Amino acid sequence: MKRVIISADDFGLSEEANEAIEIAHRDGLLSTASLMVAGPAAQDAIARARRLPGLHVGLHLVVIEGPAVLPPSEIPLLVNAEGQFPSDQLGLGIRYFFRPDIRLQLAVEIEAQFAAFARTGLRLDHANAHKHMHLHPTVGKYLIESGLRHGLQAVRVPLEPPEPLIAAGTYNDSMGSAALRRWTNVLRHQARKAGLRTNDWCFGIAWSGHMTADRVAALAAHLPEGLSEIYFHPATAKNTLLEHLMPTYDHQGELTALCSPGFRAGLAHCHAIPTSWSA
Repeated sequence: MKRVIISADDFGLSEEANEAIEIAHRDGLLSTASLMVAGPAAQDAIARARRLPGLHVGLHLVVIEGPAVLPPSEIPLLVNAEGQFPSDQLGLGIRYFFRPDIRLQLAVEIEAQFAAFARTGLRLDHANAHKHMHLHPTVGKYLIESGLRHGLQAVRVPLEPPEPLIAAGTYNDSMGSAALRRWTNVLRHQARKAGLRTNDWCFGIAWSGHMTADRVAALAAHLPEGLSEIYFHPATAKNTLLEHLMPTYDHQGELTALCSPGFRAGLAHCHAIPTSWSA
């Protein structure tokens, strides 16, 4: 059986992203969104989610290139004076693994983000991390431990198989992509050991920011057996923050894709059943 979760990341990053998620849920195939609880537009996202009872919302954990929940005085080894995590993925990965003092503050911040989600009153549908940082074994461990305390039942594993992408369009596999696919086994083992549900496949990595209507229609027609998650970064417009963080992303094109008849037709063609983590 082919089942597919259609989701969006960065809920709460901007009102433009929030508006697109609402439109894609009402008028398109979007069933699921991942909330940045300390995002600049988090309160707007929460208000929208409360009036969209069919939208399944989870935590989009931020431990890189984004705002923390706790004040800088409580986690000075993690964030700058403005409370922002750095963007240096390699450097962060090394520090999160080798520095016990940093790991202690990281665990506290991750717990605070789950607690902040709980205070919204929304049901915790799933969890993942910004830029897939939960692939880091330390981040994955703390995400799972805190998540279980807050009722977490499902975690995204960003395993993107190359065959459907090749069948759907131009895609050149690389050694780096192959290594990433193997590395996802660590997170899958952590999640399953904790009794959490995981997806089999994930799409939106290689074409991140460029999940156009033509691409997703072709991809939908070549989905593999099992549970796939296809995630997007839609927005109705590009504000200053989105331009700074994701200058090359086609946010409006991804919104169009989520509402396109071709996407729906592709899923029907391969008999893929839209679903959610909690279904």
